[in-house]
Parts: sequence; structure tokens; C-alpha cells
Amino acid sequence: MTHPLTAWRRPAPSPWRGPLRAGDAVRALALLSVVVGTWHGGAVATALFLLVLGGTTVPRAIDAPRALDVAYCSALLLSAWAAQLDWYASVAWLDVVAHAVVTALIAVLAARALQVWGVVGPPRSGSERGVLVVGLGAVLAVLWELGEWAGNTFLDRSIQVGYGDTVGDLAAALVGCTVTALVVARRA
Repeated sequence: MTHPLTAWRRPAPSPWRGPLRAGDAVRALALLSVVVGTWHGGAVATALFLLVLGGTTVPRAIDAPRALDVAYCSALLLSAWAAQLDWYASVAWLDVVAHAVVTALIAVLAARALQVWGVVGPPRSGSERGVLVVGLGAVLAVLWELGEWAGNTFLDRSIQVGYGDTVGDLAAALVGCTVTALVVARRA
């Protein structure tokens, strides 16, 4: 039986408390982007920037390392604005680079989140961590492409999809996650 006085534990400090971080500035820009994006692009832009805003809260919620926080949040926000401003249509290679970089950052953050939340244990080796990053990245890339297809089919025909685009995006995401996994495994 637990002693009544030892049952009361001090709660863990909230990652939302404490000093502001560089990632918080990017989160503020994401919030501003919801307003500006809605004004500029309507309902689809609103949904996109709300998704980005929600995504930018994850690194703070899991107390991610500062560099990962800023890189991840900045990549999400920049890729969303690139879509809204049609940069992917005017700069052919940008979509491939965005899928490689953003998917890799999301996979690394997702792996950390799963560890923080106790879904997966700490990796026993760097290669185990790398495999988790590649696996998560591959699954997330497929889900993203399904989302693009659904968006094009049910919301807005201007969302660019097609066989070549989908396969290229999946390949870029897999390459980005594999390179990142090698770096993560080596640093572990």
C-alpha cells in the first residue's frame, strides 16, 4: 500500500512554461499565417495553416531540442507558404526538396514524440533509431500523398497531383528520411 504522503507527487514541469524560445516566434508566425492565409487563399488556405499551426505546437509540447523545434516549424511554415504562393509550380525542383526535408524533420520529431509519450522505448542502438525514422517517414509520406489526392478530389482541383508527382514525392521523402536516419544513427 502506498503511503498517503508519498502518493502526492509534484507534477512534471510543463514544457509550455518557461522562457520564450526561437520556435515560439515561428509558432507566432504560423498563427499570423492562419489569418493572412485565410484572407489570401480562402478555406483551403485556412485548413492548411491550421494544420501547420497545430503541427508547430508538437515540438514545444514534447520539449524537443531547440534546433529541431526551429528547423521543423520553419520547414512546415515555409512549405505551406510555398504551396499558397505557387512556388512549387514556378520552381520545379522545390517540391522534391520540400518533400525530402519536411518529411525527414517530421519523422525525427514523430520518433521523439513516440518516445516521450511512451509508445516506443528508447532505442537500443543508433541503427534502431534510424530504422524508426525511415519507417515513420515512409508511412507519413504515404499518408501525405493520400491527403493530397483527397484534397484534389474533394476540395480543390488546384492541388497538384498525378502519378509522376506522387512517385517523385514518395521517392524524395524516402531519400530524405534515409539520409537523415544515417545521420541520426551515427550521432546516437
